[in-house]
Amino acid sequence: MNIAGKILIVEDEDKVASFIKKGLQTQNFDSTIASTGVQALSLIESENFDLVILDIGLPDINGIMLCKTIRASHENIPILMLTALGGVSDKLSGFEAGTDDYLVKPFDFMELLVRVKALLKRCSDQNNERIEKLTVGDLELDLKEKVARRNKDVINLTAKEFNLLEYFMRNQGRVVSKVDIAEKVWEINFDTGTNIIEVYVNYLRNKVDKGYTNKLIHTVVGMGYMLKQK
Repeated sequence: MNIAGKILIVEDEDKVASFIKKGLQTQNFDSTIASTGVQALSLIESENFDLVILDIGLPDINGIMLCKTIRASHENIPILMLTALGGVSDKLSGFEAGTDDYLVKPFDFMELLVRVKALLKRCSDQNNERIEKLTVGDLELDLKEKVARRNKDVINLTAKEFNLLEYFMRNQGRVVSKVDIAEKVWEINFDTGTNIIEVYVNYLRNKVDKGYTNKLIHTVVGMGYMLKQK
Protein backbone atom coordinates (compact mmCIF):
# COMPACT_ATOMS: atom_id res chain seq x y z
CA MET A 1 0.00 0.00 0.00
CA ASN A 2 1.40 3.40 -0.97
CA ILE A 3 1.26 6.12 1.68
CA ALA A 4 -0.61 9.18 0.39
CA GLY A 5 1.25 11.52 2.74
CA LYS A 6 2.52 12.02 6.26
CA ILE A 7 0.40 14.35 8.38
CA LEU A 8 0.88 15.84 11.84
CA ILE A 9 -2.38 16.39 13.74
CA VAL A 10 -1.92 18.99 16.51
CA GLU A 11 -5.07 18.61 18.60
CA ASP A 12 -5.57 18.32 22.37
CA GLU A 13 -9.12 16.90 22.19
CA ASP A 14 -8.58 13.13 22.09
CA LYS A 15 -11.88 12.33 20.37
CA VAL A 16 -11.33 14.91 17.62
CA ALA A 17 -7.73 13.85 17.06
CA SER A 18 -8.69 10.15 16.93
CA PHE A 19 -11.58 10.91 14.55
CA ILE A 20 -9.27 12.75 12.14
CA LYS A 21 -6.53 10.11 12.36
CA LYS A 22 -8.93 7.23 11.66
CA GLY A 23 -10.51 9.08 8.74
CA LEU A 24 -7.13 9.86 7.20
CA GLN A 25 -6.02 6.24 7.61
CA THR A 26 -8.90 5.13 5.37
CA GLN A 27 -7.34 7.33 2.67
CA ASN A 28 -3.84 5.83 3.18
CA PHE A 29 -2.44 8.83 5.07
CA ASP A 30 0.12 8.19 7.80
CA SER A 31 -0.88 10.43 10.74
CA THR A 32 0.82 11.34 14.02
CA ILE A 33 -0.98 13.11 16.86
CA ALA A 34 0.55 15.82 19.05
CA SER A 35 -1.61 17.00 21.95
CA THR A 36 0.57 20.01 22.85
CA GLY A 37 2.51 22.67 20.99
CA VAL A 38 5.80 21.60 22.55
CA GLN A 39 5.25 18.02 21.39
CA ALA A 40 4.34 19.29 17.90
CA LEU A 41 7.54 21.33 17.59
CA SER A 42 9.64 18.37 18.73
CA LEU A 43 8.01 16.09 16.13
CA ILE A 44 8.39 18.62 13.34
CA GLU A 45 12.11 18.96 14.04
CA SER A 46 12.69 15.20 14.18
CA GLU A 47 10.42 13.98 11.35
CA ASN A 48 9.39 15.06 7.85
CA PHE A 49 5.69 15.84 7.51
CA ASP A 50 3.83 16.69 4.31
CA LEU A 51 1.13 18.72 6.09
CA VAL A 52 0.13 19.99 9.54
CA ILE A 53 -3.47 20.12 10.82
CA LEU A 54 -3.33 22.65 13.65
CA ASP A 55 -5.83 23.49 16.39
CA ILE A 56 -5.67 27.00 17.88
CA GLY A 57 -6.82 26.16 21.42
CA LEU A 58 -3.84 24.21 22.73
CA PRO A 59 -3.04 23.85 26.45
CA ASP A 60 0.48 25.28 26.31
CA ILE A 61 1.16 27.34 23.17
CA ASN A 62 -1.46 29.40 21.38
CA GLY A 63 -2.07 27.94 17.92
CA ILE A 64 -1.44 31.28 16.23
CA MET A 65 2.01 31.56 17.84
CA LEU A 66 2.71 27.91 17.06
CA CYS A 67 1.80 28.51 13.41
CA LYS A 68 4.25 31.45 13.26
CA THR A 69 6.97 29.32 14.84
CA ILE A 70 6.44 26.46 12.39
CA ARG A 71 6.35 28.83 9.44
CA ALA A 72 9.60 30.53 10.49
CA SER A 73 11.59 27.29 10.19
CA HIS A 74 9.47 25.36 7.66
CA GLU A 75 8.50 27.83 4.99
CA ASN A 76 6.91 25.39 2.56
CA ILE A 77 4.99 22.92 4.74
CA PRO A 78 1.22 23.33 4.25
CA ILE A 79 -0.72 24.22 7.42
CA LEU A 80 -4.47 23.72 7.82
CA MET A 81 -5.82 25.53 10.87
CA LEU A 82 -8.73 23.75 12.55
CA THR A 83 -10.57 25.69 15.26
CA ALA A 84 -13.89 26.62 16.84
CA LEU A 85 -13.04 30.30 16.35
CA GLY A 86 -14.83 31.22 13.14
CA GLY A 87 -14.97 35.02 13.20
CA VAL A 88 -13.47 37.13 10.40
CA SER A 89 -10.82 38.54 12.75
CA ASP A 90 -9.90 35.00 13.85
CA LYS A 91 -9.44 33.89 10.26
CA LEU A 92 -7.37 36.98 9.45
CA SER A 93 -5.12 36.26 12.43
CA GLY A 94 -4.67 32.71 11.20
CA PHE A 95 -3.75 33.71 7.66
CA GLU A 96 -1.43 36.47 8.91
CA ALA A 97 0.33 33.86 11.05
CA GLY A 98 1.00 31.80 7.92
CA THR A 99 -1.72 29.18 7.71
CA ASP A 100 -2.65 28.03 4.20
CA ASP A 101 -6.28 27.18 4.97
CA TYR A 102 -8.77 27.58 7.82
CA LEU A 103 -11.60 25.19 8.73
CA VAL A 104 -14.11 25.89 11.51
CA LYS A 105 -15.35 23.27 13.97
CA PRO A 106 -17.67 21.42 13.86
CA PHE A 107 -16.63 20.22 10.44
CA ASP A 108 -17.50 17.47 7.97
CA PHE A 109 -14.62 15.03 7.48
CA MET A 110 -15.07 14.95 3.70
CA GLU A 111 -14.56 18.72 3.58
CA LEU A 112 -11.41 18.33 5.66
CA LEU A 113 -10.19 15.61 3.31
CA VAL A 114 -10.84 17.72 0.20
CA ARG A 115 -8.88 20.61 1.72
CA VAL A 116 -6.01 18.35 2.78
CA LYS A 117 -5.70 16.88 -0.72
CA ALA A 118 -5.93 20.34 -2.33
CA LEU A 119 -3.13 21.69 -0.12
CA LEU A 120 -0.90 18.69 -0.81
CA LYS A 121 -1.47 18.96 -4.56
CA ARG A 122 -0.75 22.69 -4.57
CA CYS A 123 2.43 22.16 -2.58
CA SER A 124 3.52 19.33 -4.89
CA ASP A 125 2.86 21.44 -7.99
CA GLN A 126 4.87 24.34 -6.55
CA ASN A 127 7.77 22.06 -5.64
CA ASN A 128 7.75 20.50 -9.10
CA GLU A 129 7.86 23.95 -10.70
CA ARG A 130 10.88 24.92 -8.59
CA ILE A 131 12.89 21.83 -9.56
CA GLU A 132 14.56 22.32 -12.94
CA LYS A 133 16.94 19.35 -12.90
CA LEU A 134 16.81 15.82 -11.50
CA THR A 135 20.00 13.83 -11.02
CA VAL A 136 20.81 10.26 -10.07
CA GLY A 137 24.53 9.53 -10.27
CA ASP A 138 25.70 10.54 -13.75
CA LEU A 139 22.13 10.67 -15.10
CA GLU A 140 20.61 14.13 -15.42
CA LEU A 141 17.12 15.16 -16.52
CA ASP A 142 16.71 18.81 -17.43
CA LEU A 143 13.00 19.55 -16.93
CA LYS A 144 13.24 23.02 -18.41
CA GLU A 145 14.99 22.05 -21.64
CA LYS A 146 13.34 18.59 -21.72
CA VAL A 147 16.70 16.90 -22.25
CA ALA A 148 18.17 13.75 -20.67
CA ARG A 149 21.91 13.23 -20.34
CA ARG A 150 24.09 10.47 -18.97
CA ASN A 151 27.75 11.21 -18.39
CA LYS A 152 26.98 14.47 -20.26
CA ASP A 153 25.91 12.55 -23.40
CA VAL A 154 22.43 13.45 -24.66
CA ILE A 155 19.87 10.63 -24.61
CA ASN A 156 17.18 10.94 -27.27
CA LEU A 157 13.81 10.15 -25.69
CA THR A 158 10.24 10.24 -26.90
CA ALA A 159 7.78 12.33 -24.85
CA LYS A 160 6.42 9.24 -23.08
CA GLU A 161 9.90 7.87 -22.36
CA PHE A 162 10.84 11.26 -20.89
CA ASN A 163 7.76 11.23 -18.64
CA LEU A 164 8.51 7.68 -17.52
CA LEU A 165 12.12 8.54 -16.71
CA GLU A 166 11.01 11.65 -14.83
CA TYR A 167 8.62 9.54 -12.73
CA PHE A 168 11.39 7.04 -11.96
CA MET A 169 13.81 9.81 -10.98
CA ARG A 170 11.31 11.63 -8.78
CA ASN A 171 10.84 8.30 -6.97
CA GLN A 172 14.47 7.20 -6.94
CA GLY A 173 15.17 4.50 -4.38
CA ARG A 174 11.48 3.60 -4.11
CA VAL A 175 9.72 0.63 -5.72
CA VAL A 176 7.01 1.76 -8.15
CA SER A 177 4.45 -0.75 -9.33
CA LYS A 178 2.92 -1.09 -12.79
CA VAL A 179 -0.28 0.31 -11.29
CA ASP A 180 1.62 3.40 -10.09
CA ILE A 181 3.20 3.89 -13.50
CA ALA A 182 -0.09 3.45 -15.37
CA GLU A 183 -1.85 6.00 -13.16
CA LYS A 184 0.94 8.60 -12.97
CA VAL A 185 2.53 8.35 -16.43
CA TRP A 186 -0.28 7.07 -18.65
CA GLU A 187 -3.10 8.46 -16.46
CA ILE A 188 -5.14 5.28 -16.93
CA ASN A 189 -6.19 2.30 -14.82
CA PHE A 190 -3.75 -0.56 -15.25
CA ASP A 191 -4.82 -3.26 -17.70
CA THR A 192 -3.24 -6.58 -16.71
CA GLY A 193 -3.73 -7.81 -20.27
CA THR A 194 -1.20 -5.42 -21.79
CA ASN A 195 2.60 -5.35 -21.64
CA ILE A 196 2.94 -1.68 -22.66
CA ILE A 197 4.74 -0.76 -19.44
CA GLU A 198 7.32 -3.55 -19.79
CA VAL A 199 7.88 -2.47 -23.40
CA TYR A 200 8.55 1.15 -22.45
CA VAL A 201 10.76 0.19 -19.51
CA ASN A 202 12.85 -1.89 -21.91
CA TYR A 203 13.01 1.05 -24.36
CA LEU A 204 14.25 3.22 -21.50
CA ARG A 205 16.78 0.64 -20.33
CA ASN A 206 18.27 0.40 -23.80
CA LYS A 207 18.73 4.16 -23.90
CA VAL A 208 19.74 4.86 -20.31
CA ASP A 209 21.70 1.78 -19.19
CA LYS A 210 23.05 0.16 -22.36
CA GLY A 211 26.83 0.41 -22.46
CA TYR A 212 27.13 1.35 -18.77
CA THR A 213 28.42 -1.01 -16.06
CA ASN A 214 26.37 0.76 -13.39
CA LYS A 215 22.75 -0.05 -14.23
CA LEU A 216 20.18 2.40 -12.86
CA ILE A 217 16.81 0.83 -13.75
CA HIS A 218 16.15 -2.33 -11.74
CA THR A 219 13.31 -4.86 -11.75
CA VAL A 220 11.99 -5.82 -8.31
CA VAL A 221 10.44 -9.23 -8.98
CA GLY A 222 6.76 -9.39 -8.17
CA MET A 223 6.62 -5.72 -7.14
CA GLY A 224 7.67 -3.40 -9.95
CA TYR A 225 10.69 -1.26 -10.78
CA MET A 226 13.20 0.94 -9.01
CA LEU A 227 15.67 3.53 -10.26
CA LYS A 228 18.75 3.72 -8.06
CA GLN A 229 22.52 3.58 -8.03
CA LYS A 230 24.01 0.28 -6.93
